[in-house]
Amino acid sequence: MDIIIVIVLCFIGIILILAEIFLIPGLTFTALAGGAFSIIGIYYAFRNFGVLGGSITLVSTLAIIGSAFVYLVKTKALDMISLKTGIDSTVASNDAANIAVGDVGICISRLNPAGKVRVNNITMEAKTLSEFVDENTEIVVLKVSPTQLTVKTK
Repeated sequence: MDIIIVIVLCFIGIILILAEIFLIPGLTFTALAGGAFSIIGIYYAFRNFGVLGGSITLVSTLAIIGSAFVYLVKTKALDMISLKTGIDSTVASNDAANIAVGDVGICISRLNPAGKVRVNNITMEAKTLSEFVDENTEIVVLKVSPTQLTVKTK
């Protein structure tokens, strides 16, 4: 009966510690309870089974926690329930395809060094290389990228 108590206490401790690491953010009651269950189980093993039984329980508990941690990290077993913060999408815009190097436009806002311009009736973000350009000034496109134009005064 004593061995069942030790196994159950250590098992509950292991589950709570792993839940704290992978599921519950921060140091919460779960980590404290998991540590307490594991320590009580190990203490109970030392008290009832001696140094050899307690040492085996201690090493086994640490090995199970370590191997479960490595398994859960390497196999990505928790990916279904974990938060994913990566953004894979992009903003599709064909506006830049209608603008060519050398096209002439006008500044909608002051470029110092970035702002908005209108070229071929398309409003886009633009930047200048070094100079500031006032509003309503004619500009020439030097470089076209999907999200931004590089311009200079005409």
